[in-house]
Formats: sequence, C-alpha cells, structure tokens
Amino acid sequence: MAQLGGSIDKFRSKANYDVYRKIRNKVNEMVKEDGDNYRKRLLKGFKGNPKRFYGYMRGLQSVKDVTGLKRADGTATDTDKETANELANCFQHMFTKDDQEDQVNNKDSVPDISAWRNSTPSFNALDVAAKLQRLRTDKSAGPDGIHPMLLGSCATAVAEPLAMIFETSFISGEVPEDWKTANIVPIYKKKGLRSDPNNYRPVSLTSVPCKIMESLIRDNLLEFIECNDILTKHQHGFMQHRSCLTNLLETMEAWTEALDNGLGVDVLFLDYRKAFDSVSHKRLIEKLGTLGIQGNMLRWIEQFLTARTMRVGVRGSFSDVIKVLSGVPQGSVLGPLLFLLFVNDLPDWIVTNLKMFADDTKLWITLESEADSAILQTDLDSISEWSNRWLLKFNASKCKLMHIGHKFPTEYHMEDDAGRKVKIEEITMEKDLGIYITSDLKPSTQCIKAAGKARSVLAMVRRNFKRLDPQDFLLIYKTYIRPHMEYCVQAWSPHLAKDIKILENVQRTATKMVPILRKLPYESRLHRLGLTTLERRRIRGDLIETYKILTGKEKVNMEQFFELSNTGHNLRGHNKKLAVNRCRLDTRKYFFSNRVVRYWNDLTQKIVDSESVNVFKNRLDQHWQDMGI
Repeated sequence: MAQLGGSIDKFRSKANYDVYRKIRNKVNEMVKEDGDNYRKRLLKGFKGNPKRFYGYMRGLQSVKDVTGLKRADGTATDTDKETANELANCFQHMFTKDDQEDQVNNKDSVPDISAWRNSTPSFNALDVAAKLQRLRTDKSAGPDGIHPMLLGSCATAVAEPLAMIFETSFISGEVPEDWKTANIVPIYKKKGLRSDPNNYRPVSLTSVPCKIMESLIRDNLLEFIECNDILTKHQHGFMQHRSCLTNLLETMEAWTEALDNGLGVDVLFLDYRKAFDSVSHKRLIEKLGTLGIQGNMLRWIEQFLTARTMRVGVRGSFSDVIKVLSGVPQGSVLGPLLFLLFVNDLPDWIVTNLKMFADDTKLWITLESEADSAILQTDLDSISEWSNRWLLKFNASKCKLMHIGHKFPTEYHMEDDAGRKVKIEEITMEKDLGIYITSDLKPSTQCIKAAGKARSVLAMVRRNFKRLDPQDFLLIYKTYIRPHMEYCVQAWSPHLAKDIKILENVQRTATKMVPILRKLPYESRLHRLGLTTLERRRIRGDLIETYKILTGKEKVNMEQFFELSNTGHNLRGHNKKLAVNRCRLDTRKYFFSNRVVRYWNDLTQKIVDSESVNVFKNRLDQHWQDMGI
C-alpha cells in the first residue's frame, strides 16, 4: 500500500492536475449535454401524448398495480392469474340477465319512421384507408394481435380487402368471432380500497379492424341521428359541439338565476349501477328499432352485441373466458353512441329539469315553497319506473341531494335493489363532471382543488426534470399543469381576490422552474416566456366561448345566456352588443353570462364578425396587443 502511495506521489504535479481537470470538466459537460438532449427527446415525445407523459411519471413514482385483491371470504389473491379471475367474477356480476318475455315499449307513442332515411354505410377502400391512416400507433392490439401500427403502415395495401370484409359482414349480418371477444384491462377508479375488485372499471381491448368498421357505421348513424334530430337536447356526452362545459354552463345558468330571483333549488345527482355494463341487449335493440334504425344496420348491431366473450388480463396473465350477457363494450367505438340512444327517452318521463352527460345525470326543481318538492319526488318515482322497465338500475345509496338557496326541510326517497324506499343522502358538496360544486355555488372549493392538483403535477415535474430551458418548460406547463386550472373554468371562474391569488400563485411558482428566469420579477418572467396572467386568460376564454355560443358553434340555445341589446343610441363598437342585466347576488353577477358582457361589448366589429374561432382568437390577441393590454 505504501508502495502504491509512493507511486501516486511520484506523478503528482500541477501540470498533470490541469490536464485531469480539463478532461473532467469536458466529461461533465458532455454528461450534462447528453442529459439535456435526452430530456428534449423525451419531452418532444410527450407533445400531444398525455398518456405517455403520465405513464412515464407513474413509472418514476412506483405506483401500485393491481395485486392482492380481497375475495368475498376475506382471503387475498396470491398470483396474477387468481387476481384476474377474481376481477372477472366481479365484472360478471355486473351483467343484466334479461329473461323477461314481456313486450317493452317506450312510454310515449312510437314515432313514425316510415319517412326517415336509413342509408347504408360506405365501405369503399378510400374511406377505409383514411381511417387506417389516422390510427394512433401507441394504442394496443386486440385479442387478434393485429397492431394499429401495422395497419397504419400498410393502409394502402390492406384497405381494399378490409373494405370487402366489412361490406360482406354488414350485408350478411355475420360478425367474426375474433371481433366479439375482448381483453379486459382493469382500471382503478381512484376511490375506495385498491384491494376491492368493485373499485375497478373494465375497459375492453377489441380488434382494431373491427373498430375501423365500427367507426364507419358510427359515422353513418350520427348522420342519420342528426338529420332526424333524434338525440335529446338534454344530452351533452360524446356529441359534437357539446361537452362537459356546455353541460355545466347550462346547469349553473339555471341555478344562479333561480338564486338571484330569491328562489331555492333542489338538485338530485343520480348514479347508475354499472351503467355501460348492464344495458340489456334485447331492450337496446328494441329501442334502436323504434328510432328508425332497421334492416341490415339493426341486424349487424344485434350480432355485434350478442354472444360476446371477454377475459381479464393482469400483467400478462389472463382469467378464464367468460360470456358477456349485457352491456355496451367500454373501449369500443360504437359503445358510447349506443348507450346515448338507450337512455335517450329518459327526459320524456319527467316534467322538471334534467341534464345528462352519458351516464352522469342530474335532476332539479326550482322551489317557491316546500310543496313544490312533491313534483320532483313524482319525477323520481317515474325515473324508478323507467329504470325497472329498461333494467338499467340506479344505485340509491350513491344518489345525492343538494339544497341550494333554501332551508325547506325537503327530502326525497328512491327504491333500492330490494324494492324498499330509502332516503336520499343530503350533501353540501359534489364533484360533477370534474368540478366541485357547493351548495352556495361559490367557486372557492374548486379553486383550491384545481390549484392543489396543478401543484401536485408541478412537484412531480420538479422532482424529475432538474434543468429546464424556456421551451421545455412551456411544453410541460401548457400541456400538463395549466389545464388543471382552466378545465371548464368558464363555469366556475373566481371573482374573489383570495381565489384569484390561489390560482395565480401556482403559475408564479411554476415560472421559477426555469433557472435563467428565477431571479426576475413575475411580470418579467411572463413576458420572457410569452405567457399572460391566468386572469387575463380567463377573460379571453369567456370571450371565445361567447363567440361560439352567439355563432352557433356550440349546440346550445343562445337565448338562455344572452339577450342582444336593442338600444340604437350607441353606435360605437359593433352591432352585436349584449344587454346588461341587473343582478342581486354576486353569485349571479359574476357568472359567465353576466361577467362577459362588458368585455364583449368593448370589442370591435371586425373581431365579432370573425369567420372562425381561430380567426376570432388571432384578431382578439392582436386587438389587445394594439391596445397595450
């Protein structure tokens, strides 16, 4: 050892150390440069692909996967095969057994369908090729093992034979067995214990070629539905120009107006019991027939739904194959549309107010006195009758009641599975379509929740991305952090200084993640990054949504939100000014339909006459820039 130490001392010199230091520094720079290049490649791959981003982040966090499920006898599963079988048994109990032979018809008279158009889908090679080329290559293959990447890369070659298969299947009414089987991926619902199999949702991985055919059939069905105005105006789910935002805006518009008029509101948040999985195939086919969907179309859909099978997969191990007795496949293309058509007649059974987003349903009544609650209870009884007739059950224990703006001792009852009348639980806060609604309709709770979610993602990014340049930061911030604070914000935009500050502080903190900007003032950081305050973005979002509503780009009734001003004395600005309404409460004064009026009326004629949403955005941004705003 002493000899080794003497050997080291022999070569120690300033010249050698300088050479070592230069090499060390160069290696460190190369390591950092390689790390930066890897980070940039990684972030570039995340762009437009949230699934990959969150998957990467989950991989860094060691999140628990499905394992160790509790059986009914209290024991836990030991292997992936046992876990898969336990989930399969749980999912199997969701199915509805429709053994009744009774004739089930809609409550109202069946419409005359003789004049309705029912065309055949186009299965030409060009349409099939276009669908194949738009396939997302990051999606998984179905049980047949045909990957979307393969189909997308060979779109031109396989389009013609696939078109022939689709047309033959449609005309003959025969659906290949491989198209009627599914690999089930259990998705944790993020509530309840992970060890409880009831807290997992089955999502189907089905044949990709079958999805292409479903897509062509869905396009034809949507055209038929729109031409004949079939879908109820109360439905906002899975529809073009309707969304969670339009659902919430219409709902909050009615509630805030009632409060401002000194009235109360009773709201019932209804919960289906395994909605998508318990749809009776027999009754769905009957409903489709009464809507005018007949012939080859109805026969193909019936064959598509019946005699299906599935197996649950957990880390490569699969359960035994089980028969699917009911439901529309979650993960299929046609499934969501078929469910909408199944529940489409629900509004015909009630006289009060209703809003739906697929299986999310809320029912409410405006109360002038306690006696008005009897009307809502009657509607609730009618809905129970509808539920029994169509075998789509509500979970009475999970239905909730919220009193808004009154203290009447109203209560409501609903039938449970045993046919007993149970009292619906009263609540003061509910998460509806991702937004926290409280009984005072104030946005403070939602602001806190949104800021908390954004901060959690921000912390996740900070832990795993130490060196961010402005471009990398903007990609992550705009795509994965800021959207949490702007989701459906037109329906809950804050007006109190404390709530505005809660959200703005998240962006204030986030902009410090860029090292070269950390010591600059907040306003300077925003300018260098090309960002604006969140408050200004909310005003911009309000104006964009107003433009969509006034121009019919959102499928909502403009008159329920705005009234065009009929005063002709003020000719400055533009000719589409909105009337200013007096409001008694801040809840109403600062709601979307009132707070946006002043900003809309200040726009120019050129902006409000924009031909498209993108043109409107560009002209609005240019106008604000010219005004120095």
